[in-house]
Amino acid sequence: MRFEGAENYVTTPDLKLAVNAAIRLQRPLLIKGEPGTGKTMLAEEVAAALGMPLMQWHIKSTTKAQQGLYEYDAVSRLRDSQLGDDKVKDIGNYIVKGTLWQAFEADEPTVVLIDEIDKADIEFPNDLLRELDRMEFYVYETRQLVKARHRPIVFITSNNEKELPDAFLRRCFFHYIKFPDRDTMQKIVDVHFPGIKQALLKEALEVFFGLREVPGLKKKPSTSELIDWLKLLVAEEIPVEALRSPDQKASIPPLHGALLKNEQDMHLFERLVFMAQRNR
Repeated sequence: MRFEGAENYVTTPDLKLAVNAAIRLQRPLLIKGEPGTGKTMLAEEVAAALGMPLMQWHIKSTTKAQQGLYEYDAVSRLRDSQLGDDKVKDIGNYIVKGTLWQAFEADEPTVVLIDEIDKADIEFPNDLLRELDRMEFYVYETRQLVKARHRPIVFITSNNEKELPDAFLRRCFFHYIKFPDRDTMQKIVDVHFPGIKQALLKEALEVFFGLREVPGLKKKPSTSELIDWLKLLVAEEIPVEALRSPDQKASIPPLHGALLKNEQDMHLFERLVFMAQRNR
């Protein structure tokens, strides 16, 4: 089983190598990178390319590792017992299977995405060590040992909001998605906008990468924000000339709200534009 790339996702050679290394080692692939660099989409495209079902577990700050295995709905059982429902005799009726349980009992190999693991409590990764390593877990309520029929391909994404435990990192194959250079970015845009005018794209990329180089930005615009911005430029039929700076000086690009996402960065850029124009 090898991943050779996807039609709707630009994969660099080192990224393909990382995916196939994780598959060969049968270890989770831990993907880090700036927000908007396609970490989540990678799992979706690998699943599609390999013809495997995708099971997604999107992590929140309140998510517990147990929820990925199963949850026991004691409240529903108590309510049903008060109503005299016969199904309370079987505790299995109140076991809610989590994403990992569903993947373990699937009839065919699956791709599992554990998305934004760094959002959860610091103990969350350690609580999954045994399950991800041995591909099994015990259900205490039903005294049942659940073993994976097929070892899933596991993708774990992180935005680096907090450090992950060393014991967890040792069990993963790691890859950092570097921010695309201009050539790679052009390939990414071509996937989304195959008919875009090259003159417009050239000027848009100049503006985009120029923004990313502005010192002091709290949040640099990402790939997904570039795609949104280009979508607006095409929809509003913004002319190429509107993106060009007079006399090569800085100017505020049209629809810049798609690129700059907080007032601090907006004010910073506006001040830099004002200073550049005053010094003409």
